[in-house]
Amino acid sequence: MTGYLEGILVVLCINAVLGYAAYLPLSIGQINLGIAGFMAIGAYTSAIVTNELGFPLILGLFSAIAVAAVAAALIAYPVLRTTGIYLAFATFALNEIVRSLFLNIELVGGAAGYPVAVYSGILFPALVAAVVTLLMVYSGATRAHIVLASVRRDEAVSDLFGVNIRLVQLIVFVVSAGLAAAGGSLYAHYFSFIEAQHFTVFLSITTILYVVVGGTRSVWGPIVGALIYTFLPELLRDSGEWRFVIFSALIIAFIAFRPEGIVAPWPSGPGSLVARWVGRSR
Repeated sequence: MTGYLEGILVVLCINAVLGYAAYLPLSIGQINLGIAGFMAIGAYTSAIVTNELGFPLILGLFSAIAVAAVAAALIAYPVLRTTGIYLAFATFALNEIVRSLFLNIELVGGAAGYPVAVYSGILFPALVAAVVTLLMVYSGATRAHIVLASVRRDEAVSDLFGVNIRLVQLIVFVVSAGLAAAGGSLYAHYFSFIEAQHFTVFLSITTILYVVVGGTRSVWGPIVGALIYTFLPELLRDSGEWRFVIFSALIIAFIAFRPEGIVAPWPSGPGSLVARWVGRSR
């Protein structure tokens, strides 16, 4: 396997894990723009644990998940008191606070970046991505999937049926942070260097688009979205400087005509698709 192909496959594994980190909040109707911030926490935590303490890679991964989960639990109360666009703004601010902190901490190199000594190779990211995918697919076949869907559709009715809305939101927020941190750990140990400038809100938005394109109604949506976002820009590489223009235009067109994402029931025929489009534009 060439180094180029290996790099693309590792990026796919990281994107899949990050896609599930964005999928969970979306599954209950929340937009979390702090994914990249928790990814940064995971990347730096894993790098410090392996660099400074000499722990193995697997402990670096678990440490990253634990620290991000604890941080998410501590800030969940004020953040989750907001909803809708205000929640998006709150997590946006959270992402920028985390990024600014790492930019100014000299222990991890500040703006100059932080080298990571332990290299993961391709097998470790592939194994982590496979485990995360299997766990998400399993959860999609349990009552948890029904609970998340009910909270997304109607919180009041879910509350009447005994669902603890706040607890569900807390668990989703914490697990999402842990998955984002896992993606950050994989990123740090494969690319062997971390820069705080990488973990911008734009990265959080991109991970959300994985799910939007792949489909928010199925656990397979993040995988499909990650595949598209990983391989399509590479297939358009021959387009040169127009590559990302073409890629963006394709994504916009697809979302306009297929807002449910790829992994979702298609309309009964072309006529229903046209009718829905006309009805939405009136």
